[in-house]
Amino acid sequence: MKRYTALLFLLILFILPATGENTVTPIPESMGFTLTGLFRGLLGMLSIMAIAWLFSSNRKAINWRVVAIGLGIQIALALSILHIPFVESIFDFVGKIFVKLLSFTEAGTHFLFSSFQTDTIESPLLNFAITILPTIIFFSAITSVLFYFGIIQRVVYYLALAMTKLLRLSGAESLSVAGNIFLGQTESPLMIKAYLEKMNRSEMLLVMSGGMATLAGGVLAVYIKVLGGGDPVQELIYAKHLLAASIMAAPGVVVIAKMLIPQTESISKEVEVSKDRIGKNILDAISNGTTEGIRLAVNVAGMLLVFISFIAMFNFIFLKTGDWFGLNERIAELTNGQYTELSLQFLLGYIFAPLMWLLGVHGQDIDLVGRVLGEKIIMTEFIGYVSLGELKQTGAFFQEKSIIMATYILCGFANFASIGIQIGGIGSLAPGKRIQLSQLGLRALLAGTLASLLSATIIGTILG
Repeated sequence: MKRYTALLFLLILFILPATGENTVTPIPESMGFTLTGLFRGLLGMLSIMAIAWLFSSNRKAINWRVVAIGLGIQIALALSILHIPFVESIFDFVGKIFVKLLSFTEAGTHFLFSSFQTDTIESPLLNFAITILPTIIFFSAITSVLFYFGIIQRVVYYLALAMTKLLRLSGAESLSVAGNIFLGQTESPLMIKAYLEKMNRSEMLLVMSGGMATLAGGVLAVYIKVLGGGDPVQELIYAKHLLAASIMAAPGVVVIAKMLIPQTESISKEVEVSKDRIGKNILDAISNGTTEGIRLAVNVAGMLLVFISFIAMFNFIFLKTGDWFGLNERIAELTNGQYTELSLQFLLGYIFAPLMWLLGVHGQDIDLVGRVLGEKIIMTEFIGYVSLGELKQTGAFFQEKSIIMATYILCGFANFASIGIQIGGIGSLAPGKRIQLSQLGLRALLAGTLASLLSATIIGTILG
């Protein structure tokens, strides 16, 4: 058995392309729109559509008009964000709001963790737990206040109204998908809890997929901090892209979900937002939001601790396996030292590398982008974004476009843990749908992943 395992690994190694050397030089920007980039982008979009078509439950019932409109909206959003000054200025403005709010978080962090002697945060405390997790708590409280005043509901209502008319969705699933742009995968269904028990399979898949394809505001702020690396200019750049990624994922996930399980039953297009509010008054809303934020922050910290520990354990096993079969030296030689041993990161990178090439990622970065995608799916997007931030800081990428595409690819909660979260969260709101939720879990994971890949491909095509 060991002999066959060794032969399999060696076969993988010999057919893999060699990667470029790790470098700390500035990362080159993309060369702009090119015919080659357009061809790669079209190839990527066709590949994603083909995967969705292959896994469709009823290929003949696919509404290609909805697919075309959804793709058109995604492309229009991408072009507007990158090339229309007015739209770009709106995203820049919202991005500046996020960056400014992040600076407010630092005031609370400084009060809690500064030294009494020097009035500064001691250097050993300058880490993820102190600089990143507090943003989750603060943004959770802000979201709760916005929800209390009905601001989020009003924005979601108009977005849902547009999606219902353009994409022929039911009112309930439109509200859920639009709500996921601002709220988490278990919070957004609260707005449609009265409709959940009546939903058919196609509607329920879209509700689940929408939660996996988009990011909530609280964690969005965390990733801005992680990718920005403490630089306000970089934070503003990635705030714009993360906001765009979450918004673009909404029509994208409709396209994929409606290909996987086409809508064949009659639906209600009534759009009615739940009147429920978080808290009896504004102070109660802040208190509830803070409590939820603390729970989320502790959950994130726990997940990171456990998953990073598991990565270390798996990598130790892979390291020993590489020693036994002499694979570590071969890996270091073929990757020019970028990987020095057999590891989980190496395997994930090269498993997803061919797909990354199809999507238009630069050839010398396909293993790095494939690695963070694999970490997102198997573990969580937190692990993926932390890895992306570290790789970005060390100058591991050959092209800046690869980092931006990876930002879009990682957008969303599409990972195996989210299946359990949705079964528990949505299942508590609609107990009669628990079996259906478990049956649709893997399809929702596929839909959320493909929607993020679709957004990344479109952005990559425009960047060139």
